[in-house]
Amino acid sequence: MANSNAPMLLVLVVAAPVAVAVLLYRLAEFDPASLPEHVLSRSPPIVPPSHYGRVLELADRIGEGLLPGPEDFAYDAETGLLYTGCSDGWIRRFHVTDSAEEKEKAKTQLEIENWAFTGGRPLGLAFGPDKQLIVADGNKGLLRVSRGATVEMLTDEAEGLKFRITDGVDVGRDGVIYFTDASYKYSLAEHIADVLEGRPYGRLMSYDPSINKTRVLARNLYFANGVALSPNQDFLIFCETVLRRCSKYHILGERQGSVETFIDNLPGFPDNIRYDGQGSFWIGLAMGNTIFWDVLMRYPIVRKTVWMLGKVVKLPHMQSNGGVMAVNLEGEGIALYSEPGLYMVTCGFKIRNQLYIGYLANNYITRLHLNQLA
Repeated sequence: MANSNAPMLLVLVVAAPVAVAVLLYRLAEFDPASLPEHVLSRSPPIVPPSHYGRVLELADRIGEGLLPGPEDFAYDAETGLLYTGCSDGWIRRFHVTDSAEEKEKAKTQLEIENWAFTGGRPLGLAFGPDKQLIVADGNKGLLRVSRGATVEMLTDEAEGLKFRITDGVDVGRDGVIYFTDASYKYSLAEHIADVLEGRPYGRLMSYDPSINKTRVLARNLYFANGVALSPNQDFLIFCETVLRRCSKYHILGERQGSVETFIDNLPGFPDNIRYDGQGSFWIGLAMGNTIFWDVLMRYPIVRKTVWMLGKVVKLPHMQSNGGVMAVNLEGEGIALYSEPGLYMVTCGFKIRNQLYIGYLANNYITRLHLNQLA
């Protein structure tokens, strides 16, 4: 005789875990928000007139194994030294050259110096007019490193809110420092939670060392990231990673203090932005805007589900097509250098005909020879 309770047991077996999952979902405090409507209704991402999609075939790895997480760069043209902040708290430096012989030597015998130790996670780097290095340390705050490698705290809060992810930085000729705090809610170790929550916890700020004053210039930013001053320093550009856009903040002129879109609907998620002194900004794209990430950012329920799954299982790698994009002073895309195997890209830094690409987690720098792509 068939067991009359079998259908009921089957229902219980299926329904019980579903009910538990629904209950846990409702009880979870993590509450993602919808992104602004204009972001969700955008057309397909922009495509620059020049797109190089296999850049690693013509690139070198330099400092492999010696540079953990080289996130951003600062270059001293007088000495030929390139500085980078690493994930172990060290700011390291080494000589760069265009010589073919020296390039080959650098692959295996690159002399990398452990120059200054911040004790945190150095992210954005920029030299001030006095050649002291300004550091946006993701864990510590805004720092200054003397020529003798002495580290000094400048500021770590504004308007009563501590910086949680001090991120991008640039310095004006007058010594005023412009920088971002990506999030006043989440720490660097929790930055994925900030991205998935989709709320504007970021700020753009300035710090004037002559009067020891920190000012908030723009609020309610979606993971505020890289900062770069314009050639005349009458405006700056800053990136918002979550929105895939960069905005212009007017420092001087009739529109002083206002913000407008500089370039929107980028083909990837922007990190640092650097001006090359020759009419172009270079934007590091952490990863391309894949179908997975488009769906993820479009629907809060999907982001919450991913956040919950990440608490109990290791999620598969879903990042690809990162790279670097060149943009002119009018905010028009010029060229995109990408590769399916590139991800967690943070910076593209141009020195003469070489493009140095930094990463959040890789233990090397990628050097791309731009003249080979012409």
